[in-house]
Amino acid sequence: MSTAALESRSTRPGGENVLARLSELMFVETIRHHLATLPLSETGWLAGLRDPIVGHALAALHGDPAAPWTVDRLARAVAISRSVLAERFTAIVGQPPMQYLALWRMQLASRRLSDGEHLASVAAAIGYESEASFSRAFKKLVGRSPAAWRQAQQRR
Repeated sequence: MSTAALESRSTRPGGENVLARLSELMFVETIRHHLATLPLSETGWLAGLRDPIVGHALAALHGDPAAPWTVDRLARAVAISRSVLAERFTAIVGQPPMQYLALWRMQLASRRLSDGEHLASVAAAIGYESEASFSRAFKKLVGRSPAAWRQAQQRR
């Protein structure tokens, strides 16, 4: 019988914590297996994780999405030239680093907006200096204003 099955049947102290950690480990192993079996021609952020340079860049962007990133700053963080980073990131992820970051920020913003956060708070949390600049970027990338997007989500 597996450890997870034993823990789920047990009433031992800490069983819930053990199950939580086991599920995290199983998830990580599943992702590892998926990455190991991805065809080399596969693109996207998951494919980027298996490349040491692009993986490091993705970790930096995800670790601090509100930072004032530029390709130069990201290249310095990864310790590679700007042109090599831009070319490699685009080839593996399927889009340039700053476009990827903009889309990632909008995903984060969407989650915060659906949680009811105020626009100014969302804008600051994902790296925009003003509500206006955030609203313009959101509308350009998502197709509607943050307020219209939130209303549509609430109707669902």
